[in-house]
Amino acid sequence: MRAIRVAPVALLGAAACLLTAPAASAGVPAGGTPASFTPTITPSTVAPGGRVTLGAVGCASDATAFSGVFDTTTIPSGKSATATVDQGAKRGAVYEVTFRCGTATRTANLTITSPATTSPTTSSTAIPNGVLGGLGGSVGTVDSTEIAAGAALVAVASAGAFHVLRRRRRTGRQH
Repeated sequence: MRAIRVAPVALLGAAACLLTAPAASAGVPAGGTPASFTPTITPSTVAPGGRVTLGAVGCASDATAFSGVFDTTTIPSGKSATATVDQGAKRGAVYEVTFRCGTATRTANLTITSPATTSPTTSSTAIPNGVLGGLGGSVGTVDSTEIAAGAALVAVASAGAFHVLRRRRRTGRQH
């Protein structure tokens, strides 16, 4: 009998989760294929510790770029972003950089200069800014729809818990 009392609360919670979950095909146009975009890396050859400018031309939403040679970087829609290549990058190596726009992914190569190359990079005049502490990129923009959906989920869960506790107390006093 107890499972029957909890079932409506569980179903209500599951329905709320389904209604607030983003659509799986949000980055897919009506044709069913991801939007095409072109990844860019400027310059495509850089020294360890140098800076590169990353772009995702044609991406209608924010894109991300990640590689084993720099931290994951978010590229705002229609703009570019800058990433700093790790000091420990192997000279003469070619690293694959993966770009993600919605559900589509593309790759581009980033070459690290060999020791014989003496051309200066943009990092030779850069002043280190120190460690960026804090949330570590876990908070992007504040979306009022997501906040409202989260508040609604908390309210529904609280109301369900209150309802179950009231019924349990009521049945406990009948003895």
